[in-house]
Amino acid sequence: MQAAASPPPVLADRSDCCYTSCYCEENVWKLCESVRERDPRALQEIYTVFISNHSKMIPIWKQKCGDGKDPVIWDYHVILLHDCSDGQRFIYDLDTVLPFPCPCDTYIKEALRSDDLIHKDFKRKLRVIRADEYLKTFASDRSHMKDASNQWRKPPPPYPCIKTSESSMNLDEFISMDPRVGHGSVYTLEAFTGRFGSAV
Repeated sequence: MQAAASPPPVLADRSDCCYTSCYCEENVWKLCESVRERDPRALQEIYTVFISNHSKMIPIWKQKCGDGKDPVIWDYHVILLHDCSDGQRFIYDLDTVLPFPCPCDTYIKEALRSDDLIHKDFKRKLRVIRADEYLKTFASDRSHMKDASNQWRKPPPPYPCIKTSESSMNLDEFISMDPRVGHGSVYTLEAFTGRFGSAV
């Protein structure tokens, strides 16, 4: 019997990761930062993946805040993809009940499933950005997490806001699934599965 695939140790254990509930874009930024600190060369194999659509309503199964049976409907979600040099691919999702990391094929099958059986307004798209580019370009002042009274909807991370020399807030560019704007490449779920699923 063939041994189960396991990724190279370029990322911390789940318990060692920086995590704040409902701030997935920053959690993944911190994962990328961790890779850069551990092994900068490995950044060439790491991608940030934003999942959303024009309706900002996307179903994802196997989420910790779900009931275990039905999907959670997010406006967007962010995960990390490790496209290993040996052909293996793994997903790191700090909000899933699936393994951490999870083989990409398993994550697609269990968490994303298929767009064929869901309403058109829920069909997912995925923006895939190289980790080094994400670290250099992403910025968020967390204003999207405040209500009309300027109160936090969810408590923010304890560290300062992530910003660049050019921007303090460009989250919408990453959430947008318009391929004409923003960074990286935008895929349909079918195209993403064709590109990153069924690794050798």
